[in-house]
Amino acid sequence: MKTQSSDTHPAAEAVQINLLRKAGVAKRLSIAFSLSESVRRLALDGIRRAHPEASDDEALHIFAEVHYGQTLAEQVRKSLERLRR
Repeated sequence: MKTQSSDTHPAAEAVQINLLRKAGVAKRLSIAFSLSESVRRLALDGIRRAHPEASDDEALHIFAEVHYGQTLAEQVRKSLERLRR
């Protein structure tokens, strides 16, 4: 079987896949949510490094723009402004 990851030994990958198959739905969802949160955090950290002058709100706006598009990001920004008034 061809490995899915170029930096993981095939035997280690086989063990990982076997553990995931044995895990229940709740455990697999927990792992997926954890990975998603890690990726989101890393993306925001990268935005903050690239834009050190940006406020938290500005960094989140950049994140939304990159991941969801300019139109949606702008709609969210305007909605947040209205809520804060």
